[in-house]
Amino acid sequence: MEIFHLERMAIYLYLWGMKTTLDLPDEMLHQAKIIAAQRKTTLKELVIQGLLHVTQTVPDQAGQKRREAMQRLIAGLQAQNTEAMVPLTRGEAHDR
Repeated sequence: MEIFHLERMAIYLYLWGMKTTLDLPDEMLHQAKIIAAQRKTTLKELVIQGLLHVTQTVPDQAGQKRREAMQRLIAGLQAQNTEAMVPLTRGEAHDR
C-alpha cells in the first residue's frame, strides 16, 4: 500500500512540476514583469519560454557561431606586412 502511495506521489510531481525559487536582480525582475504584462502573459510563462529557447537551441549552432567569430578575429589580427623585420640603426630610430 505504501508503494502505491509513493508511485502516486511521483506521478503527481511529474505532472505538476516542482516549485523553484529564483533569486533575480531587482532590475531584471522588474523588466521581466513589464515584458510579461506587455505580452499579456505571466512571469512564469515568460521564464518557461526563455528556458525552452535555451534548452532547445542546438549546441552545435552556438559552437559554429563561436568558431566563425574566432576565425574572423584571427584573420583581423594577422599582419598584412609579412616582410622580415630589420633592426633600425640609432639614427633611423631617432628620425622616426
